[in-house]
Amino acid sequence: MQHRYIPMTTTDKQAMLDTIGVASTDELFSDIPEAVRFKGDLNIKPAKSEYELTKELTELAGQNSHLQSHTSFLGAGVYHHYIPSIVDHVISRSEFYTAYTPYQPEISQGELQAIFEFQTMICEMTGMEVANSSMYDGGTALAEAVNLSAGQTKKKKVLVSKAIHPESMEVIYTYAKGFNLEIVEIDHHDGLTDLNQLRNELDDETASVVIQYPNFFGQVEPLKEVESLLADQKKTMMIVSSNPLALGYLTPPGEFGADIVVGDTQVFGIPAQFGGPHCGYFATTKKLMRKVPGRLVGQTVDEEGRRGFVLTLQAREQHIRRDKATSNICSNQALNALASSVAMTALGKQGIREMAVLNMKKARYAKKAFEAAGFEVLTNGPFFNEFIVKVDQPVSNINEKLLQRGFIGGYDLGRIDQNLTNHMLVAVTEVRSKDEIDQFIKEVGEING
Repeated sequence: MQHRYIPMTTTDKQAMLDTIGVASTDELFSDIPEAVRFKGDLNIKPAKSEYELTKELTELAGQNSHLQSHTSFLGAGVYHHYIPSIVDHVISRSEFYTAYTPYQPEISQGELQAIFEFQTMICEMTGMEVANSSMYDGGTALAEAVNLSAGQTKKKKVLVSKAIHPESMEVIYTYAKGFNLEIVEIDHHDGLTDLNQLRNELDDETASVVIQYPNFFGQVEPLKEVESLLADQKKTMMIVSSNPLALGYLTPPGEFGADIVVGDTQVFGIPAQFGGPHCGYFATTKKLMRKVPGRLVGQTVDEEGRRGFVLTLQAREQHIRRDKATSNICSNQALNALASSVAMTALGKQGIREMAVLNMKKARYAKKAFEAAGFEVLTNGPFFNEFIVKVDQPVSNINEKLLQRGFIGGYDLGRIDQNLTNHMLVAVTEVRSKDEIDQFIKEVGEING
């Protein structure tokens, strides 16, 4: 039998009071002056029975629009993807579900091995040599990469493409403030980073260049050209934020000479769940291994030669010499990293590639269907599973009416750029069917007029 809540008995309460050596609950608060104690009743609803409370909360939850009640074409960093059923079965096991910090390897081998496998798969997808045990989310990972580049190069200038996720840009600014970094934003043109402006801003004082691949608008940035621009700037680092699912098909950033590759593994095994929590990844080269924020799990052998896993190469400054620390991240997103590991394992290399290809094919079908319906689609070059559609009225109005018709519409780009008012960023993933795509375009067309 499952119990939502088991209240303590009078005997339990008295046993606790006896243990700590006080006569009553009131005595616990005796040090708080009477003058500052609250008198009267709190302004909250009267208590309800368990049945009544469950009924009320269920009715409130039923007012939400979610991925089971509506067909979603919303992406912009949080996506509706297929999650193998085995994911929930594994992460719901108590030894994983309640685990936090695997400080004691002798009793944490399962957790440590799962994280080690996560690191290995991230390295394989990104083409990098080392990955950490995860970050809180993709935005955190990107900002940490920026700070690492400044610390490594001893330079303060960072060039950041405006085609990265706008929320990641905000996190970068927050992190950069403490290190007094100069963030120079590089404009985008036709949905891609302006490489001419990037070339002009690049100089000997540049610590790093930040590019998203695919970028926020879904388009695939020409990393080969970015690599060429950086050829003469030997110390300037290339930081790439990347959707790991897209890397199931695209050339990994590591093959273009990226120094740090970061991103968010929400696309693997983590539900949309109102935008979080997520799981960031952080991958880099062996040269920067000891500068990586957070944790690293390593594989070793015990004194009897048996394979084992341990936390390794941690920067102790993060714990004890805080004034010399390059990061204050001392933790990781273990449960969600496990979910992503299970999802990636269940899909396998071929399955991830097929999933990525389905995203691309279905997005291209939707793009052509929008164009056939008379819409202007601004996305022209290579893209993954998102593209920009121009409409004739505020996107918020269209989305409100779409919601009434059972659809969650695309992202309103006017929220981040006035020049993109009345432009919708549409995401099409592998779970969308042809009928859903056709009906969505039909509904948008009718609402748009």
